[in-house]
Amino acid sequence: MDFKIDTKDTFTTIMPLEKEISAKLTGELGVKLEEMRQSGSKNFIVDLQHCEKIDENAIPELITLHEESYSREQSLVFTGINEKIISALKKDESDLLLNIAPKMIEAIDIISMEILERELMSEE
Repeated sequence: MDFKIDTKDTFTTIMPLEKEISAKLTGELGVKLEEMRQSGSKNFIVDLQHCEKIDENAIPELITLHEESYSREQSLVFTGINEKIISALKKDESDLLLNIAPKMIEAIDIISMEILERELMSEE
């Protein structure tokens, strides 16, 4: 599986270059996130603009990736999701368990706000 990766100061963008979000893709995304954590990245935006559909078996894996990030006090935001995938996520309300931003700029804003929130909470 191919991923395009762009590392910024406060976050890393990972863009799968696949047409379908499958269980295999989410597994490899998990490996990629762990590799990036090992190299010092803590906050991630997963840009799914190339993905046209989702295998329903992949949805629990996306939720697990999200939960793992937040349990480590890290951020994970999904963006670039088309209506077909949003509809699949809404079927069982999985969309409510993920950080989803309609556009990249909004995903960056979420990351920035969560970093600030963690900094403020650690000062108390």
